[in-house]
Amino acid sequence: MGQTKGSASQLAFVYVGTVVGAGFATGREIVEFFLKFGWIGLFGIVVSGLMFTYLGAKIMIISKRIHAASYQELNTYLFGKSIGRAVNMFMMFILLGVTSVMLSGAGALFHEQLGWSAQAGILLTIVLSFAVMTSGVKGVFGVNILVVPLLISFSFIVTADSFVFTSTRNADEWVWPDKWNWLLSAVSYGALNLSLAQAVLVPLANEMSSEKVIRRGAYFGGVLLTLVLAASFLSLSVLPDVLEFDIPMAQVVYSYSRSLHIIYLFIIFGEVFTSVIGNLYGLEKQLNSFLHIKSTYIYGGILAFAFIISQIGYGQLISTVYPVFGYVSLAFIGALICKKIPKEK
Repeated sequence: MGQTKGSASQLAFVYVGTVVGAGFATGREIVEFFLKFGWIGLFGIVVSGLMFTYLGAKIMIISKRIHAASYQELNTYLFGKSIGRAVNMFMMFILLGVTSVMLSGAGALFHEQLGWSAQAGILLTIVLSFAVMTSGVKGVFGVNILVVPLLISFSFIVTADSFVFTSTRNADEWVWPDKWNWLLSAVSYGALNLSLAQAVLVPLANEMSSEKVIRRGAYFGGVLLTLVLAASFLSLSVLPDVLEFDIPMAQVVYSYSRSLHIIYLFIIFGEVFTSVIGNLYGLEKQLNSFLHIKSTYIYGGILAFAFIISQIGYGQLISTVYPVFGYVSLAFIGALICKKIPKEK
């Protein structure tokens, strides 16, 4: 990415695109981590948003100051060599698991919203991802800069249509929970997505012209993520039986604006696609450091493994895999908070 005057906004869009994967765009993550707790889930969104804003900036500033080329070097700095090696191995399994979730999300999108075979959606995503990765990844940033503004615009349009201009409130039945589970859920959501985002944010930091640009991009990206999360939360709050859908956001769009439904499905697929490509890029860099084989074989192996795991089912993967990864990612966030930013050399 060129170091142009608009690089802060470009960074913000790539940051949003990195975090907004299959679970976020479909609404399933929002249901699992925030909506099921009722209105207090909105406070959870604020907590996650603050994490994205300030800790995302810290990840990139540390990376720029230590000249980290990949997330492996960042984790080595945060945890030390021996623990850092274990963290990097765990990150590899997280990225593999999330890639499987993305593929499963594409299958759920095709099956639930288009009435096609889930396998068709998964295989189409695999073929497109393999084609792009074997011919270069120059289009990844371009796709994010196109898809993310569309997603943000649609989020606010759907919120206005469904939440602002309707009297139906599925959320009326909610009560404030007695426990602090909502806060743990919000922190684990932020931890999970920040630990995943480092695969893209670390190398991206070194392409920014200055730390000022990084801070502006991270803060703008964090605010955008918070607003989109809140907008999606409000839209989903009016959907009856919201827990029963794999793609609840598409169901909301379909209910209130059928003409926009098919366009929103393309946006969701675009987010799934860019997330798969981003994960493949990060995984290939790590695996190639000790396998030393052709990138084509690595991409093929990753996608074959992800295809097998994706057969478990999207909803089940999101509700089991993501929370576990989120809690384990708390260690990464703890180290990030405790570790001081190194002085500029």
